[in-house]
Amino acid sequence: MFNPRHIYTLGLWLLLPYVFFHLLWRARKQPEYLQHIGERFGRYSARTDKPVIWLHTVSVGETRAVATLVQNLRERYPDHQILLTHTTPTGRAASEQLYGADVLRVYLPYDYPFAVKRFLRHFRPRIGVLMETEIWFNLIHACRTDALPLLLLNARLSERSARRYARFPKLSRAGLHELHLVAAQTEDDAMRFASLGNLAVPVMGNLKFDIVPPAAMLELGTDLRRRFGSERPVFLAASTREGEEALLLDALSHANVEHLLTVIVPRHPQRFDEVAALIEQHGLRMQRRSGSGSIAPETQVLLGDSMGEMFAYYAACDIAYIGGSLLPFGGQNLIEACAVGKPVLLGPHTYNFTQAAELAVDCGAAVRVSHADDLVHQLNILLHDVDRLKQMGENGERFVSGSRGATKCAMTHISLAMNQALYNELISPQVKSTS
Repeated sequence: MFNPRHIYTLGLWLLLPYVFFHLLWRARKQPEYLQHIGERFGRYSARTDKPVIWLHTVSVGETRAVATLVQNLRERYPDHQILLTHTTPTGRAASEQLYGADVLRVYLPYDYPFAVKRFLRHFRPRIGVLMETEIWFNLIHACRTDALPLLLLNARLSERSARRYARFPKLSRAGLHELHLVAAQTEDDAMRFASLGNLAVPVMGNLKFDIVPPAAMLELGTDLRRRFGSERPVFLAASTREGEEALLLDALSHANVEHLLTVIVPRHPQRFDEVAALIEQHGLRMQRRSGSGSIAPETQVLLGDSMGEMFAYYAACDIAYIGGSLLPFGGQNLIEACAVGKPVLLGPHTYNFTQAAELAVDCGAAVRVSHADDLVHQLNILLHDVDRLKQMGENGERFVSGSRGATKCAMTHISLAMNQALYNELISPQVKSTS
């Protein structure tokens, strides 16, 4: 009988040479891609004697989003080991910074059957949790074969991704049905998953609303603001993507704000030097965050070349543009800026956070702009209206606090799955002994 997963696997084997080329290509700017290569094929040295709760968090955003969930899991299951798997070196680095030795961290293997089986045999997780849009068909099938409950939580599926999966209806439906549970961020996400898999999908909300700004980051933000100059207006361009910095720098030449300090924090650390060169090409006076001392009054741009300090940057600014939204990258996380009470500017492309972006605009926490010149126009207006800035910040805090609760839902789903996993462990030996 025709099995679409076998065709999918054949495609992966044909792509194997590209896998190594991809690692080498990414390593040009980020050498960490050449570290732990064996893990990407199911070879691991990390071990634990404890039963494992496994969470897959692809990169930085997902790794930070599960902070409250990880804390809750530690408290409820203190005798278990939390295992975080990642796809990117930046996600792995964020995990180390956030959780230290309290969790194990490795790369999730590529979705080859042999690599997936090695991973499952090595760690023998009691339960697995995928985050957001991580649908790996061989991994899902292997977990189902091993009677390992595998959940897709905090699930989101854009219209673009839904159309892509819909091109392979049999494969997508089979994969979704082999998951123990899919719980979506929003009603729209739930409907798209349900239409792909012909299954019921509950709505759990977004874990990113449950994150609490760390006190240490807020303190660092206060220190950064002192270094910036407490009287200077500060505009933050957060998590910018390729091509956006040039648009912003061109448009900011028309900003009508005295002594404005622009802080640019690129999304990917391998682009720090590239963005620094771009700022210099624009003839702007620049300092780097990695430098020491105060920011000179004549400095026009600060390059945020540091990792794991986004909350501090938000705390130190007056208004923040959320990157990846001026160009069609889908937008980055706006919730963190709102959580610390900072007004937000969004471009037209926010399909990664569709509902959150719409709600933030509707409640007056964010302003949507159509292009870079429009962004600077709004910046000129808002930085001369202190009362409106304050109101937008307060609206953002209320928006976030009123949207919390996804962690509680996730813990309920995980607890039920853990009970199922324990039942499977107890009943399987009995079934085998009587067969």
